Amino acid sequence: MSISRMSVLATLLFGLGIIPCAGLAASSYDSCTGFIDSLPTVITKQGEWCLRKDLSTAITSGSAITISANNVTVDCNNYKIGGLAGGDNSTASGISSTNRQNATVRHCNVRGFFSGIDVHGGAGHLVEDNRLDNNLFMGIQVAGDNSLVRNNRVFDTGSERQIAYGIASAGADVIDNIVSGVLTTGTQSNPSQPHGIIAGVNGVIVHGNSIRGLVGNAGSPSAPIGIAFRTKGVVVDRNRITAETPQGSGIDEYALATADADATCSNNIVRGFSSNYVGCVAEVGNIDLP
Repeated sequence: MSISRMSVLATLLFGLGIIPCAGLAASSYDSCTGFIDSLPTVITKQGEWCLRKDLSTAITSGSAITISANNVTVDCNNYKIGGLAGGDNSTASGISSTNRQNATVRHCNVRGFFSGIDVHGGAGHLVEDNRLDNNLFMGIQVAGDNSLVRNNRVFDTGSERQIAYGIASAGADVIDNIVSGVLTTGTQSNPSQPHGIIAGVNGVIVHGNSIRGLVGNAGSPSAPIGIAFRTKGVVVDRNRITAETPQGSGIDEYALATADADATCSNNIVRGFSSNYVGCVAEVGNIDLP
């Protein structure tokens, strides 16, 4: 843009009461209580804690970032929290919280941990707009009433294990996420069990998610489930679930579910499983494809 055009634009904006501001890139840090500049770290004070560069760690247990206070937000500003250096036997978490209230995790790229984001216990949590990949067992777990998992992308979860999960919820609604690639191994007596999303606590909503790429190892039985429910009254609505091979179930009760688990299944598109719908007490508007 020429200088004269820039001047005209500035004049117009000023006349509308809009004042252009140099240094807009720094404005994303204005709300930060403090910064996370090394790993591992423990957050002991409420507020918004931000990343301003990519970080990595070689820990094999514990957590790269531990939320140890109520009312904490971790905002990674789309920077990376890397755990690949911990290796395939790591049991470490990328970001974790236990029995805290109102934990929020957003804009994080978390990769290479046993569990990417694990917010367990307490209530009122929000996990949104994150990207998780190459985590060994679980992408996201949120267990806490009145919680929400939304707009996350969970890619290539799993390793040399029989079971892996993209997203696991106990009390959190799971809305508008992408789960692509859940990889497991198994044997003839212990089939592979890749799961896209597991939902529990009565009344939880699983809505608008896209799930694909649930893969067990070749040559052994596989029992993938796109969306598994483990309590009564789960609502499974407007999800898109695709199988790689005709095994397992698109929507089904979780193997470790409480007695009489059920779900209301509506407006889902499910394709290519051995059984697309199992255990739905009501089925409305679903599209069932071979």
